[in-house]
Amino acid sequence: MNLKDKKILITGATGGIGYSLVKKFSELGSVILATGTNQDKLNKLKSEFKGITIKPFKLDGHSKIEEFVDTCYKDLSGLDILINNAGITLDNLSIRLADENWKKVIDINLTSTFLMCKYSIKKMLKNKYGKIINITSIVGHTGNLGQANYAASKAGIIGFSKSLAMEYAKKKININCISPGFIKTEMTDKINDNFKEALIARIPSGHLGTGQDIANCAAFLSSDMSDYITGETIHVNGGMYMS
Repeated sequence: MNLKDKKILITGATGGIGYSLVKKFSELGSVILATGTNQDKLNKLKSEFKGITIKPFKLDGHSKIEEFVDTCYKDLSGLDILINNAGITLDNLSIRLADENWKKVIDINLTSTFLMCKYSIKKMLKNKYGKIINITSIVGHTGNLGQANYAASKAGIIGFSKSLAMEYAKKKININCISPGFIKTEMTDKINDNFKEALIARIPSGHLGTGQDIANCAAFLSSDMSDYITGETIHVNGGMYMS
């Protein structure tokens, strides 16, 4: 798996999965631009992984995404791989879900991801090569209590990714999704033990996944070993959901 010097843009780089993505591609010698909304965490990434570029950016500014991609392209001197990992949750039961919280989750998780793909594809078309990986979620397939907005946004990513994959396959631009199950992060560490035990009982492998599990899959999809794979969703969930 040779990803040395590949130019990669990672959004949502300051979360648990984001950190694992930066670590994996740094180990593989890629040229990384990491973006997120938490400047302190971005600074920590830059200090830990030498040579990466960091750039804070809020994905709710849709009118600025094209300019942002242009800047990243210049900073990286190209763009080979895009990993869309950024996303938010604003959970509530559907009848209590505020309209603005439906819109905000859709805007950031779905619309922003589409626009990142759209403007990155324009760059990749110049070289007739590129890999795009969109991080979705198991709940985009199964649904989840109190997450109608989040589930809709993640299911939407899967749908448009298939369409983009069809449109640009002949240009050697591959678009795929990774659908994580329940991954061990700071957030899951705060879940009470009884609920966590009940959750793990539903996972055939008997444990939560890790950010490294997602990063390993992303590395494969970014490499030449996946050149004949496009429009697919790879489930990384320990067998909790099998499509």
